[in-house]
Amino acid sequence: MLTISDITYRLGERLLLDKASAALPDGSRVGLVGRNGTGKTTLFRIITGDLSPEGGLVSVPRGMRIGGVAQEAPGGPESLIEVVLAADTERAALMKEAETATDPHRIAEIETRLADIGAHSAPARAATVLHGLGFNEEAQQRPCSDFSGGWRMRVALAAVLFAEPDLLLLDEPTNYLDLEGTLWLYDYLERYPHTVLVVSHDRELLDTCVDHILHLDQGKLTIYRGGYTSFARQRSEKQMQLAKAREKQDAERKHLQAFVDRFKAKASKARQAQSRVKRLEKMESIATIIDRDVQPFSLPGPERPLSPPMVVLDDVAAGYGERKVLSKLNLTLLPDDRIALLGSNGNGKSTFCKLIGGKLAPLSGEMRSSSKLQTAYFAQHQLDELRLEDTPIAHLRDLMPDAPEAKVRSKAAQIGFPASKAETPVKNLSGGEKARLMLGLAAFGGPHLLILDEPTNHLDIDSRTALVTAINDYPGAVILVSHDRFLIEACADRLWLVGDGTVKNFDGDMEDYRSLVLGGAKAARREKQAPEAANGKAEERKGTAAKRQAQGPLRQKLNLAEARIAKLTGLIEKVDGVLGNGAAFARDPDKALLLSRQRAELSEALAAAEEEWLGLSEELESA
Repeated sequence: MLTISDITYRLGERLLLDKASAALPDGSRVGLVGRNGTGKTTLFRIITGDLSPEGGLVSVPRGMRIGGVAQEAPGGPESLIEVVLAADTERAALMKEAETATDPHRIAEIETRLADIGAHSAPARAATVLHGLGFNEEAQQRPCSDFSGGWRMRVALAAVLFAEPDLLLLDEPTNYLDLEGTLWLYDYLERYPHTVLVVSHDRELLDTCVDHILHLDQGKLTIYRGGYTSFARQRSEKQMQLAKAREKQDAERKHLQAFVDRFKAKASKARQAQSRVKRLEKMESIATIIDRDVQPFSLPGPERPLSPPMVVLDDVAAGYGERKVLSKLNLTLLPDDRIALLGSNGNGKSTFCKLIGGKLAPLSGEMRSSSKLQTAYFAQHQLDELRLEDTPIAHLRDLMPDAPEAKVRSKAAQIGFPASKAETPVKNLSGGEKARLMLGLAAFGGPHLLILDEPTNHLDIDSRTALVTAINDYPGAVILVSHDRFLIEACADRLWLVGDGTVKNFDGDMEDYRSLVLGGAKAARREKQAPEAANGKAEERKGTAAKRQAQGPLRQKLNLAEARIAKLTGLIEKVDGVLGNGAAFARDPDKALLLSRQRAELSEALAAAEEEWLGLSEELESA
């Protein structure tokens, strides 16, 4: 069992860990969650011994092997399979010793131990892991130096998975994977035989692959049983209980204080007043759970929608120079489509996005689109285009050269950079903030089509949820490339499969695609699926798109109801504050009666507003 006891750690003046404690059961799969910057990676480095805490300790059983992905990706002349095999240091040492050992007893010991650890089947296991992460047999024999940094990070991940340490530490393992590699990793972690501690903002991973959630918040660690959805429910229930207890305590505090204020000068009541003062002093405040607000994403739609169809591809081929990457493209894009592209890296997803986005001309065939079509393209590599020394305000001013300063700052706040944050140099922004800025700049003009290539990298869970809301509220068309299954399932109405040199409609859902990637009975059933069932799923997606359009007015009414509830609640609190001061009405009891009547009227109005909100919520949920 891994035990964390009263760990304290500071980074400069920031207290990241404040006497944090937790115990991870043996064999558990634990997801470590928390907002960006709370100290999750720091905790990993303390567990591995790379950092020393100011106080407290980390206890692990004697002989426990701890493994994590190397910070520096391998890049030498060794082949991928050799790098992965070398990660099992015991096997590598025994294999080397077996070549030179001459003592018969030692040779027997070596061979027995090699058999015990499955050394002779290791090459097959290493190849399986590499294949799952996207390396075919030919690639596995190539040197690491042939691959880019992102692919080499996959090799580093393959190495630690192959080594199967007793405690596996993974920090955002899906960041360098495509959807296919991510689905394989889900399956692998579900079956991992030892303890896993994984930092991830991938909700699907946290619901599929873990059985505990370790939450790091305000320097403290709290462990919850179950996946992320269960954690969110438990935390919400705890938040409600604490809020009710705090409300009850505040009411009692007001009552005691009112008695003290009224009778502290009266000799006959002085002793009672003093006892209430002591009681107030001993009353410990109940700390409620504080959730920091997440800035919403701004994805403005076009001023004038285009008539359908927006883009039509008729036997189109696309590629570079003489090299065809995609061909036989016969597809139609509608003005409100939500399309997710499926397919392994290297199959042509980026080429297709460039073609649709107008950055690449067709090699043959006909591509028809409106001359007024405006497209916005967001990809992670574009973050390098941001000027590190400039601020979000400076980047926006390039797009608003004639606008007054107040309007530029208003736009900055709209895309998530209010007040002083708008004056922060890009080099000092977090990865998530840079992505937010780049997305705001890309969608600045209200495009008809938004192409998003891995938009969730560097975003925490709450920010990803805010992005889902923004995409679903965006009135234009969206083409989405992502390894985040939650994002795809929450936003996409249609799935297009990029593979075998073309792009075609995928008549299935994400569970069908998972089965296709991993193999098994579901994939076989999908292949035998009747045409009627396939057409039914396509019609279902079209219906979902129509329903999303109908939700717009409902969402607006719901927001108005929420604003009314907030306003009425504030007025009631003000009236309660006045009524709580009993001395104020000693000379004018009629005023107290009037305020009491007003409070009753406000309460009735609040109940009606809450009932309206509940009705609208149910209507929106059913829609």
